[in-house]
Amino acid sequence: MRRMLFPLALVALGLALLTWGPGPAFAAGEKIVLTVVSAGDTNMHELQKSIFGPAFSKQFPNVEINAVGSGPGDPGSQVIFQKLKSQKDANVAKFDIDVAIIHQSIMPQMIQNDLLAKYGPEISTYKLMTAANGRNALGFNVEGYVMPMFQSQVVLAYNPDMVKNPPNTFEELVAWIKANPKKFGYNGVKGGMSGTGFVTGWTYWKSGKYDQYAKGAYDEAAEASWPAAIKELKSLPVTMTTGNNDTLDKLNRGEIAMGPVWVDMVISMKNENRMDPKIRMKLISPGLPGQPMYLVVTKKSASYEMAKKYVEFITSPEQQARVVVERMGWLPGIDAKHVLSVVSPKAKAMLFADVPPDTLEKNGLMFPQQKYFKDLLTAYEEN
Repeated sequence: MRRMLFPLALVALGLALLTWGPGPAFAAGEKIVLTVVSAGDTNMHELQKSIFGPAFSKQFPNVEINAVGSGPGDPGSQVIFQKLKSQKDANVAKFDIDVAIIHQSIMPQMIQNDLLAKYGPEISTYKLMTAANGRNALGFNVEGYVMPMFQSQVVLAYNPDMVKNPPNTFEELVAWIKANPKKFGYNGVKGGMSGTGFVTGWTYWKSGKYDQYAKGAYDEAAEASWPAAIKELKSLPVTMTTGNNDTLDKLNRGEIAMGPVWVDMVISMKNENRMDPKIRMKLISPGLPGQPMYLVVTKKSASYEMAKKYVEFITSPEQQARVVVERMGWLPGIDAKHVLSVVSPKAKAMLFADVPPDTLEKNGLMFPQQKYFKDLLTAYEEN
């Protein structure tokens, strides 16, 4: 879920690989096959196939979840869009996708082409969702069309043996990097969105125009300060990594002492005993961005009512606590106050000890509007 731009050939390949068949609607009590397609890495597909799907089928024995993966990153979401768009253009009676898990970047195309149902107000968990990105995706209005399955957040991870006084602000971070050459690592804007998130947070800080970039109308003149800010960032004595995993691996091996990472990746590696347990996290001021993965229901779902029940199931406080927080290490898609009372003390401590809810509320930012976002990626590569 980590890139905005993608080769058309990859989309074509993804379309060729996705060969699931249409699922007909069944009468009440008869077998229902609900096709759920996930963009993102393999863990996204496995989550539906091995965790949510079987648990849902226990509650609804006549329902089988046909879980399909469409591929990593934003291209995986584009594959889903192209499949639905081709079916709409062919005027099929029912789409062969019921529920999809997709990225923010594809939402304008999905809604403008009338491919999704505005189902949110029809499910009970919708009122439990308060996140701003549950109503706005990179500056585009998505209210009613989406439920965040989870929230990811970029933070700074650090080794406390090497970083005795972790920075609280970007100003303090710059001073630390200069005093500790090559001990801070990030991947620029290629190979993973943790680096892109860091570059975005840096730009927000240097420009002071977060509200403009995330919520205001597009104005190219608001980008005037970017070249100088990016040149300053690139002049710092850092270690460039190849992606999200490489940053974590270098941190784990002690090759770097600090770098931007996704919270869930740190927690997942700790849960699997693949990360040094002493590694800590910090969400510095004025903030770093995060992003959700969206659950959507298609406009022509063959099993619309059951599709809504599936989203409602995943976004219930119990499933958000047991799977999203405890198993995956993600922040919940619904408001955390509905989840904290049912989550285990261990998971609560692991997720919120370093990055408490009030810090997340203050310093957890949105990525910029799509046009600003594309311009920022281009500006980073050009400067």
